[in-house]
Amino acid sequence: MHLKNWTAAALLLAAIPTISQARDTAHFLPFDAVVQEALNAGRLDGSVKFYLAGNKPAGKVSILKSGVSTSQKTNAFNKSDEAACRWVLQSALIRLQSAAKAAGANAVVDLASNYKHIEYKDSQKYECHAGAIMAGVALKGNLAKVE
Repeated sequence: MHLKNWTAAALLLAAIPTISQARDTAHFLPFDAVVQEALNAGRLDGSVKFYLAGNKPAGKVSILKSGVSTSQKTNAFNKSDEAACRWVLQSALIRLQSAAKAAGANAVVDLASNYKHIEYKDSQKYECHAGAIMAGVALKGNLAKVE
């Protein structure tokens, strides 16, 4: 009986390095398709437009609040990385939509990924990090009124 306990403990200790070295794969994925998916599903209501850095809205832009950020995580277990990333980006956009509406804004401009406070600016893509259990997206942008 004593040998069984030692064997079980040894197996558990052998598994710890594998568990502690969690996967964190960076993905750079198309932004607009996810926004459209969220609009089609009714998760976003269309009252707030999202403009990645490098894309300028037509019209006069008045910044109401700068440096607004959100960092969202979602369960990635049993999902493809891309599916988990789409879902967590939608969660981040819902948060930004709520913040924009509360500030009287109708747009989020100069939007950039900000994962672990490292900015990634691209006019077409966002950054998502996915692992075996969690996926995360962090965004930073400016709330604006576009007329």
